Amino acid sequence: MAKTYYEDIDVGATEEFGAYEVTREELLDFAGKYDPQPFHLDEDAAKRSVFGSLCTSGWHTCAMTMRMLVDHMRETGFAGLGSPGIDNIRWKKPVFPGDVLSVRTKVAEKRESQSRPNLGLVKSDYDVKNQKGEVVMTMTTNVMVAKRPA
Repeated sequence: MAKTYYEDIDVGATEEFGAYEVTREELLDFAGKYDPQPFHLDEDAAKRSVFGSLCTSGWHTCAMTMRMLVDHMRETGFAGLGSPGIDNIRWKKPVFPGDVLSVRTKVAEKRESQSRPNLGLVKSDYDVKNQKGEVVMTMTTNVMVAKRPA
């Protein structure tokens, strides 16, 4: 399979991918392990909350997004080498059981690494959307990408 290296990435390029269905079972499992707040675990408490219904943890939304990103990297042969971090994450709307999430990404900038000549750094903006096209989460990521071998 062809690889997508640092040199192949263009600033301004966009991609859309993913289709991750949020299940009630997964929502409850994640919340029970990592974010056991009442509006993530208890139907009655969730109804009385600002969300009005059982909803995912924002961290669960991040995890589902990561899954879609890794699947997409595998499908495209993206030569990613990990990430030094995320600049920001914003949870714009709650995510509910039955929602189907997808991702839109745009390359914001790229630069060659000063300390590692075999890689570059790519900053991208992400919109995670539900099946209605509503943006439920945004984030800006930084990724290390391998340069094409000589």
